[in-house]
Amino acid sequence: MTDFGAFDTRGYRTVDVRSGYGEWVATYEQTVEDAMDIHLLEALGEVPWETIRRAADLGCGTGRLGRGLRERGIAAIDGVDLTPEMLDVARAREAYERLVEADVSSTGLDSGAYDLVVTCLVDEHLAELRPLYVEARRLARPDGIYVLVGFHPHFIMASGMPTHYDSASGEPVAIETFVHLLSDHVSAASRRAGRWSR
Repeated sequence: MTDFGAFDTRGYRTVDVRSGYGEWVATYEQTVEDAMDIHLLEALGEVPWETIRRAADLGCGTGRLGRGLRERGIAAIDGVDLTPEMLDVARAREAYERLVEADVSSTGLDSGAYDLVVTCLVDEHLAELRPLYVEARRLARPDGIYVLVGFHPHFIMASGMPTHYDSASGEPVAIETFVHLLSDHVSAASRRAGRWSR
């Protein structure tokens, strides 16, 4: 992991993930654009959407992705998020079979149960990547697929901009951000043996 502090040009007050998303939930839907995650996932040609019956959405937030997965015809979707306020919004979407308040690296979901495990816009909030990859592998069926959608590390480094939102008082607030190079992802995923070579 590369220290984000070396690239931070904003100097916003920084809060932990749970607190930040708990406050941001009020304006999250108006801030995050589909091009940041949903459209990227839709463009993936390697995912055989017609064969996916069960999916796990790690870091599901407000359920934006769950809605998109449901529209793709996925019958059963379970979501996991650390922030109860986000889960309340996700629950109202009625896209999930089950929603769990938990860390993405220790979800409590069933092992080997999912055709697809997906994580969108989460990895920049994790100090370590390996626990995420270990959990995703545990959740996936032997022939399952894991998809991670996130910010390219060079975008974070070049912009010097952490994940952030404007508080109710209008103050820009950063959510704890970490920079993971692509090599960090490869290392974290390959240290956990398994079939991630799609």
